[in-house]
Amino acid sequence: MAPLIESTLDASEVSPTRDNMAPTGLPDVLPTARLNHRGVPIRSIRDELRRIPNGRNAITVLMCLAQSFGVVIAAAVVNTWWSYLAAFVLMTRGHACLNILAHEAAHRLLFSKRWANDTVGRFLLAYPTYQAFLAYRRAHFAHHRDELGPEEPDSALYAGYPVPFASWRRRLVRDATGQSGWKNMKSLGHAIRSGRTEALMIVGVQLGMLAASIAFQRPVAYVVWIVSWMTVWKVSNRLRAIAEHGGMIRSRDRRETTHVIKQSLVARYWMVPYNTGWHLAHHVDMGVPFRHLPQLHAELVDSGWVTPAIEYPTYRSFWKAVSSGTTNG
Repeated sequence: MAPLIESTLDASEVSPTRDNMAPTGLPDVLPTARLNHRGVPIRSIRDELRRIPNGRNAITVLMCLAQSFGVVIAAAVVNTWWSYLAAFVLMTRGHACLNILAHEAAHRLLFSKRWANDTVGRFLLAYPTYQAFLAYRRAHFAHHRDELGPEEPDSALYAGYPVPFASWRRRLVRDATGQSGWKNMKSLGHAIRSGRTEALMIVGVQLGMLAASIAFQRPVAYVVWIVSWMTVWKVSNRLRAIAEHGGMIRSRDRRETTHVIKQSLVARYWMVPYNTGWHLAHHVDMGVPFRHLPQLHAELVDSGWVTPAIEYPTYRSFWKAVSSGTTNG
């Protein structure tokens, strides 16, 4: 998914030891009886994997709203410093949930009815967390057409890894202190001044949220919402985004464009909910809804195409490689 991160890179921040993190020595085992030469399942398997479970997804959306809006509303009801602090921390997950389900809707995989998919995706998931849904969809499809190619919208973010630890730390500090978020806000302000319809819609939703917090005499609730987005969410978002494509290369073999990292319960809760951590499977077939990505990943492993040699055992081991120059392969 597009990371919505403001990123800069200069020559001093590039690792002097290796210019990418793509694995080497990849086994050539495709096609198989179940997968084609690109890793996409054969028709009978693919049709089942691409089925959209509308009812379950509706419940998922409601639970997502409870873990984002609900968390901040609960803090406002309690109305103590510690309740707002707890909401600030928990919104690390809250914003992740909103963004990732908006990503699902951008792929038209949240609901089979397009009007429901896009209405929920835009007004309940994307706009509350400052994501320009329609513009994001266009840019994100460019990302999927040719990962890390000349039209990659996030090439500046993914390039140059591994990096020296000092550079990695500077980037995370910029995120944690709101500097990256402020750049995004300035971009939103420019879009508003230019009269872009979607930017105005985002502002309309945000003004509605602010007005509600003031009407209930809890304006600090909206402050928690926006400050968490500009700080802890930005750190989480960068950590996830780099773990997806940081330092990889343009290739027809998606094992060279997308990292494989073993999924833990803690990571799935805080940073990669809704199976988004099975990201190689998502890039092999972007028409597979999030619920079925673990199944597709299992198919890739069973075929011998994804091996333990290209899988990082934890996100922590990956981030260590990002900032030390030690990579898989």
